[in-house]
Order: sequence, then C-alpha cells, then structure tokens
Amino acid sequence: MDHARPLPSPTPLTAPYWDACRRGELLIQHCAGCGRFVHFPEPACPYCGGADLPYDEVSGHGRVHTYSVVHRTFLPGFEVPYVLAWIDLDEGARAFGDVVGCPPEDVRIGSRVRVCFEDLPGFGAVPRWRPLLAPVPAPEG
Repeated sequence: MDHARPLPSPTPLTAPYWDACRRGELLIQHCAGCGRFVHFPEPACPYCGGADLPYDEVSGHGRVHTYSVVHRTFLPGFEVPYVLAWIDLDEGARAFGDVVGCPPEDVRIGSRVRVCFEDLPGFGAVPRWRPLLAPVPAPEG
C-alpha cells in the first residue's frame, strides 16, 4: 500500500511558481495594472481584472495571519500533528503552507516566519515556513 503524500500538479499558469521553488526562490504574481500581489496564481487580477500578471521574487518573510493545528489527516503522507497557516508576506500578499521547525504549540498569530524549501519525494522543492524568532507568548486569560 502506497502512503506517499499527494504531489502538486503544475499547470502552465503555476509552472513559473514551481520552477522558482526548485531554484529556492519564492515568486508571486504582481499585477502590472494595479500593482497588487496575487496569490494563488490567477489568469486575471482579482482586484482590477488585469491580465498582465508577471511573477516577481519576494523576500519570503512574513507573519502568521492565522493557523490551524491538524490532529487528524485525511490524506496519506502527512504526520500529525502539523500546522497549516496563512502567512502575510512583507510585500502584502498572503501565502498558504505548513509551519515547520517548531512544536505546533509554539506557533502564534503574529509569529515571524520565513520561507524554506524542502524536497517532496517524486516532485521537488516545495515551500514551507519556519519561525524566525522565539514564539510570541500565548495571550493570558
């Protein structure tokens, strides 16, 4: 029985993103019309409708916007518990992914993170998020 993690399926729209991940770079679409970053990849800007959405490299630094600790997975290849989070990138885009490199109980809203790339067997590099500093204390109360 195969318990491998499902692999991403790049399309012509997402191929530049995945190619950059293999190079250790985080690229996000940047609308030439309104200047907003767009993520996940889209054929047209959801803000202004513009179709000129080149990929630009971003720093890969941000803050946890929100997160969930997953204790029961419904897909093979994921070891529980793990943390899924929305990350507010310093450039203004919001990215999604798992937070690694710390216990799930240390992840907090507002925690500073940076992208890292780890090999997904059978696919290649995928982005993940690692804490930059000590965890933000849990709110009292």
